[in-house]
Amino acid sequence: MNSKKKQTLDLLYYEPYKIGHWVGFNDLTELHNKWLRSFLYTEENQTLLAHRGSYKTTDLSLFLAIHTVIKPNENVLFFRKTDDDVREVMVQTQKILKSGAMRQVVHNLYNVEMRFDKENNSEIHTNLCTSTKGVSQVIGLGIGTSITGKHADIVVTDDIVNLKDRISKAERERTKIQYMELQNICNRGGRFINTGTPWHKEDAISIMPNVKRYDCYSTGLITRDKLEQLRQSMSDSLFAANYELKHIADKDAMFKDPKFTADESLIFNGLAHIDAAYDGKDGTAFTAFKKQKDGSIIGFGKRWDRHVDDCLKEIEMYHQRLRLGTIECEENADKGYLKKEIREMSLPVHGYHESMNKFVKISTHLRKNWKNIIWLEDTDPEYINEILDYSEFADHDDSPDSAASLLRKMEKKNGVNTGFTGGL
Repeated sequence: MNSKKKQTLDLLYYEPYKIGHWVGFNDLTELHNKWLRSFLYTEENQTLLAHRGSYKTTDLSLFLAIHTVIKPNENVLFFRKTDDDVREVMVQTQKILKSGAMRQVVHNLYNVEMRFDKENNSEIHTNLCTSTKGVSQVIGLGIGTSITGKHADIVVTDDIVNLKDRISKAERERTKIQYMELQNICNRGGRFINTGTPWHKEDAISIMPNVKRYDCYSTGLITRDKLEQLRQSMSDSLFAANYELKHIADKDAMFKDPKFTADESLIFNGLAHIDAAYDGKDGTAFTAFKKQKDGSIIGFGKRWDRHVDDCLKEIEMYHQRLRLGTIECEENADKGYLKKEIREMSLPVHGYHESMNKFVKISTHLRKNWKNIIWLEDTDPEYINEILDYSEFADHDDSPDSAASLLRKMEKKNGVNTGFTGGL
């Protein structure tokens, strides 16, 4: 073995994170080297849970690239929540493989020039592979994709559990079933690599093996000042899940266990409400409700961290799609500005003056009706999450305030749409 090949093999075994430095990931530390070596060389199944901003997905991209070179005849199936999520990592992996550093590694090991036989948003295959399996070296898929007939030497999952799994029991069960189905595609002697963030005590991470946790305090990757800024910018439960890797008990929560439906037609001709943001830390929330004959209420919600003016086009799109009627909006703060803007969009609108205490309104109208609300599945997870995290002292309350305001209006009108009834 020539000295250049030996040096390259030693580098890849002992300090593979240096490849990351050479391709521009300068923030990778010895901790990332530990993770990367574990991905590359550990033979057991493993689950790495690390806080947001810890570069765990960057480490996975490096793993996919380096593994493609050092074990070219082993194939990897890589799963994320959706196909769009997969695309991001596959593109990054291809960029690493095309870098001068990786091409030099290939030349030092094999004395050949690496060539891509396949490179797209879901597959990577190079001329380094001499196997007759007929399968690409790396295949990336959304977790819900059919896996019939597929097999892999290594199955990798990354962030297949997300905010949707926190708010929806159906989503948690769906992700669990999808994860369990992956057990059937791992070849004999193969292994699993799981990475992610826990969102609920009963989510799919609860059934993953050999869990190691790296929270925001143990990695040293985020300063205390930055952590405090992050803590102030989100709810306690969101910070706990994303950075402390733990769940805050919700036994005293005012709202929990939301229900969902896929039938959008049930909300047609419903009423709508906008809780507008103009400046500061508030967000803009949009809510729609339609009361059913059996007493249930079909709901839909979206939330944006933006000025209301920047949300109106999307609101108009949802209003048309869901064939909604009158939009309610408060006139206290803006002296009728929003009402005028909505009217100029040719949408039915009604303004009102708000005098009720916000906490009393939410704890009365939303709490009373919560068990009867069935949300459309396309409802924004951030909207539902803000309701689940609501308390009298919550920093963010735009979504529950919008929902409570609309429910109060419906109670006054017995749920009858007083405006537009035919859609647009």
